[in-house]
Amino acid sequence: MFGSPASAAPSGEAGALPAVDTAALTASARAVLNTAPVVTAPADAAWTVDVPVVTAETPPPPPPVKAKAKAASRSTTRAAAAATTATADVSSAAVPQSVAGNAVLEIAARYVGTPYVSGGSTPAGFDCSGFVSYVYAQLGVSLPRTSSGIKAAGTVISRADAQPGDLIWSPGHISIYAGGNDQIDSPRPGKTVQFRAIWQSSPVFIRIG
Repeated sequence: MFGSPASAAPSGEAGALPAVDTAALTASARAVLNTAPVVTAPADAAWTVDVPVVTAETPPPPPPVKAKAKAASRSTTRAAAAATTATADVSSAAVPQSVAGNAVLEIAARYVGTPYVSGGSTPAGFDCSGFVSYVYAQLGVSLPRTSSGIKAAGTVISRADAQPGDLIWSPGHISIYAGGNDQIDSPRPGKTVQFRAIWQSSPVFIRIG
């Protein structure tokens, strides 16, 4: 009923794979190799690699931050301008030596650079008679407010007899004699209290007291 096991098995060894022709499979590869150029290298060949140089650059520091200056007030600006003017006036007209030890001139010299103000009689601003009256008031001497009134309150003296601290009068103007050919006064609008040469053609010298 059942055939023998030997008659069911194929010829040859049971489970064996069929033979593969490797020569046919590698023929195309050998053909490519045979046609490829031959590359040779000497035994002592040295290999080099070019490596680019990388330089690190430090970025420049940021610019300093400038603090925004506060806008100067008008009063500060005016005070600075007045100080500049005063400095210029002092440097342009040297203080005479006669000031030292003379009470009238020492007080008057404190106000060099004070601006001329019409009708002014305080350190905020002087006109000519306001300046003379203010200086003498610091010494306890009360003088009239006008130049002609001051002339009338004093005694006319000669130029030869005049001493530093006496007064110089001319029509519409009065100043303080500073010795030699100098005087100190509050000249006119746009100017400041200053020492300067006697410019009057016919000055009248007045002594107070």
